[in-house]
Amino acid sequence: MASKDADPSLGYLTRKDTEVKLPRPTRVKNKTPAPIQITAEQILREARERQEAEIRPPKQKITDPTELADYRLRKRKEYEDLIRRVRWNTSVWIKYAQWEESQKDFNRARSVWERALEVDYRNHTLWLKYAEVEMKNKFINHARNVWDRAVTLLPRVDQLWYKYIHMEEMLGNVAGARQIFERWMSWMPDQQGWLSYIKFELRYNEVERARAIYERFVQCHPKVGAWIRFAKFEMKNGEIVRARNVYERAVEKLADEEDAEQLFVAFAEFEERCKETERARCIYKFALDHIPKGRAEDLYRKFVAFEKQYGDKDGIEDAIVGKRRFQYEDEVRKNPLNYDAWFDYIRLEESVGNKGRIREVYERAIANVPPAEEKRYWQRYIYLWINYALYEELDAGDTERTRDVYRECLKLIPHEKFSFAKIWLLAAQFEIRQLNLKGARQILGNAIGKAPKDKIFKKYIEIELQLGNIDRCRKLYEKYLEWAPENCYAWSKYAELERSLSETDRARAIFELAITQPALDMPELLWKAYIDFEISEGEYERTRELYERLLDRTKHLKVWISYAKFEASAMEETDGDKEVAEDKEVAEDGVREHEAKKGCVQRARRIFERAINYYRTTAPELKEERAMLLEEWLNMESGFGELGDISVVQSKLPKKLKKRKQITSEDGGVSGYEEYIDYVFPEENQATNLKILEAAYKWKKQKLSTDDE
Repeated sequence: MASKDADPSLGYLTRKDTEVKLPRPTRVKNKTPAPIQITAEQILREARERQEAEIRPPKQKITDPTELADYRLRKRKEYEDLIRRVRWNTSVWIKYAQWEESQKDFNRARSVWERALEVDYRNHTLWLKYAEVEMKNKFINHARNVWDRAVTLLPRVDQLWYKYIHMEEMLGNVAGARQIFERWMSWMPDQQGWLSYIKFELRYNEVERARAIYERFVQCHPKVGAWIRFAKFEMKNGEIVRARNVYERAVEKLADEEDAEQLFVAFAEFEERCKETERARCIYKFALDHIPKGRAEDLYRKFVAFEKQYGDKDGIEDAIVGKRRFQYEDEVRKNPLNYDAWFDYIRLEESVGNKGRIREVYERAIANVPPAEEKRYWQRYIYLWINYALYEELDAGDTERTRDVYRECLKLIPHEKFSFAKIWLLAAQFEIRQLNLKGARQILGNAIGKAPKDKIFKKYIEIELQLGNIDRCRKLYEKYLEWAPENCYAWSKYAELERSLSETDRARAIFELAITQPALDMPELLWKAYIDFEISEGEYERTRELYERLLDRTKHLKVWISYAKFEASAMEETDGDKEVAEDKEVAEDGVREHEAKKGCVQRARRIFERAINYYRTTAPELKEERAMLLEEWLNMESGFGELGDISVVQSKLPKKLKKRKQITSEDGGVSGYEEYIDYVFPEENQATNLKILEAAYKWKKQKLSTDDE
């Protein structure tokens, strides 16, 4: 009775019964190497020795004609049955035909070959085997017949032609072989076929025939390699004139081909071997002018080697320049926007000095306009135009071309997005050098209208100032300040111009207008220039007013120090003026001088006291600035001599304390400590002492109350 776990698909066996039980792997207890080791070679040899002998069919000896006929019938039946099954299998047909051949039944063998060719006549292997059988058994006419049919049906299979020709040549039938070659050449085979025909003729010293075949060969295959072979053939036969003629014809026909470089190199080397160095040099130069630079690398190398061997110093330099020219051409072809490569290329051409070439390279270089209208892409490119213009002006001496270069460059730049002040200025300076002042003004006026820049304004004003056109300078400064009202440099220079013209009121009005501007790029320089202007004019009251107005705007440390220094030095200048203006008694002068010095010291102290008071009450956190101010005051007091009072400042000097503070990291934790200098001023120290006394008093009071209890 079948088990309930039995599976019908498994022949009513259980899963457990069908599992493959592998032997349990034996555990190796002793893993030490055996005393006698055995090699892999010994294992294989033993396995070979223990193999059983191969079972081979017994050799059959046929001793009777009947038995032989029976054997042949059986074998033929086997082959015929096999052919019926796999008619398309070529190897079966070949074996059948070769077996018939081994039986010396050549008619039957031919019959099999013919039947096989009916199945697949395009299989050239069948034709080859068939013909070999006929040749091996010396049936020459049969073999010719097979070869003839083969090359007629398969004219593009070169092997059939080679075998056919080889057979005829071995038989000494040279005329027949030539006829076969002619039949083959009518099909225009590849180069190897033509070369085989030529070698065949040369084997029989038929040079004229070989030459005629070469002529047909270069017409059939008009390639550089074919012409070079033809020329070498003529050279080998000592026909130098004919060889040169072949090269010349080849150059006429193939000068524009891709592999023309190879032809020119071969032609030049031929002339070199003929000791015609001038001809070779002309060929090299002609080739370098006609072949694109990208395909002439080998040509340049050969030319340089040729010049080193046969040329003079100029020739060698010319060849080296040519080689470098090729390298630059290759670079700019790969990346036309590589402006550094263009600069190097132009420098090379300028060193040679060929104006036409230099201009051509410049024109090609400036034609590569940057793809995007962003200034960073144009910064190198614009120097191509600058160098071009300078070359035309300085080296070529062509002013009209220079003017055209500047004009085209300014037309090309997108001024509404960005501009280059240097181009405008160079164009204007060029016109000034040509004494064309009107043209220069027109260029600079266009520059201000299209793309105003600081450099342009400064240079235009400088030019007009040198020419003495003050009204134009004023107009330019007005335009400048309309364009950039926040530019402190422009305000200062405008006021300086007016002051140089002794227009003090105009200069003062300009300064006043400047400091009332809502936004300035460097206001401290403007205020300093205004203050220096008033001091130089001797207007000390106006200077003080200016300092007070400046302090209303900013309480910067430098302003306080500058104000105090001004008050300290105002006395000396006043005194100097009095010495020039008056000539009185020495005693009176000494008294006045002492009184003036005293007044200056007192005014300077008042400024310092105001500053200290400001830092103590309004900005107590600026301890370092306050300490620096006190140091400056101390230095000034010591500089006053007997009028100075150092003790006034020393009582206010702070103590320097080194302290540490925590450094907090990004996650909020403490990553370490750093030292810093802290300043403790006298009033802070007193406040600290008062706090300690107050705390001590509270502690004592608390202690007394506990004792009473």
